[in-house]
Amino acid sequence: MNGILHELKTYSVADIARMGWSFVMTKLFYPGAMLVRRPICIRQKKDFHFGRGLSTGRNCRIEVFGSGYIEMGERCQIGDNVHLVSSSRLSIGDDCLFASKVFVSDTSHGSYGASGSAPCTRPADRPLDAEPVTIGDRVWLGENVVVLPGVTIGDGCIVGSGAVVCKSLPANCVAVGIPARVVKQFDEESSSWVRV
Repeated sequence: MNGILHELKTYSVADIARMGWSFVMTKLFYPGAMLVRRPICIRQKKDFHFGRGLSTGRNCRIEVFGSGYIEMGERCQIGDNVHLVSSSRLSIGDDCLFASKVFVSDTSHGSYGASGSAPCTRPADRPLDAEPVTIGDRVWLGENVVVLPGVTIGDGCIVGSGAVVCKSLPANCVAVGIPARVVKQFDEESSSWVRV
């Protein structure tokens, strides 16, 4: 209890009032969640499923289109201004932590392979192209990380701030950069992080 009181002292009265309102609304509209801060925008809410203990920051956007589906595991925490998009399947494991301004999408406006969308077509008029995204358990995405369609991020990964993940990442690694590349891997035998 002392920890909670100490933490509350770091907030202004207005912040405490906003959190209180968000807490009441969470219990009414998001049973099982810990705290869904307001404002939040959820499009096609029936296709957004989360495990118990979800906590969100302010101004999050969770958008599901058509036959899309977003599933989050238990005890996930997402920061302010996180944007999740699905028109296919976006699966997020247990105990994940997303910093602020993270963008994860399984969807692109158009396909850009050999027989893809023509550049003379307005992007908004191009058909949505989607590939499922899977994020494992205990994944930490730093501030401003972007995760693109078709990516799998293995359990225990850490993705550094500002990285753009356009290819799958193995479990228990640290990845940074644009495009994201693995720079460290956890070695089970020595219980330490090893540079790659």
